[in-house]
Amino acid sequence: MVALVDSMTGDHPARPCLVLSNDPNAGGLVRAAERGIATAAVDHRPFRGDRPAFEAELMKPLLAAEPDIICLAGFMRVLTAGFVAHWQGRMLNIHPSLLPKYKGLHTHARALEAGDSEHGCTVHEVTPALDDGPILGQARVPVLPGDTPEVLAARVLEQEHRLYPAVLRRFAADDRTPVFLG
Repeated sequence: MVALVDSMTGDHPARPCLVLSNDPNAGGLVRAAERGIATAAVDHRPFRGDRPAFEAELMKPLLAAEPDIICLAGFMRVLTAGFVAHWQGRMLNIHPSLLPKYKGLHTHARALEAGDSEHGCTVHEVTPALDDGPILGQARVPVLPGDTPEVLAARVLEQEHRLYPAVLRRFAADDRTPVFLG
């Protein structure tokens, strides 16, 4: 989130209007507030088992902020088709794998277990199917001897901080040409 927010200066076609989290204690809320960006939190825990009710609460600060684009970053909740449909074509996500490989969780461990020689991250449009929307960018990193999931994750995270801002810049300028790094 910080890399995205910090990239939106100067001639960037987008500006942050809200940082929203499902964790009221998320560090990103503090960092956003320090930068003068509106923040909101909707804790998902009280809505256990009722995704539509959680999403109805999420919609309130989003609709009030009137974003043109929603960028998911570290938002580990599966969204319903109805929520996604409202923002269709305007919601991005970053995922720590070279999609279509390793949708879902534990991507770094899965890449290591498979013996992959490279790994990376993908920015994609959000669709109702998990980690399945059109790919807008990918960054690759080598898998090195002795890598652990944590070491590999740190190397991928560095690329996420480069890739997501580059994709957002293009996307906000109405250019969906994929960005490929590394």
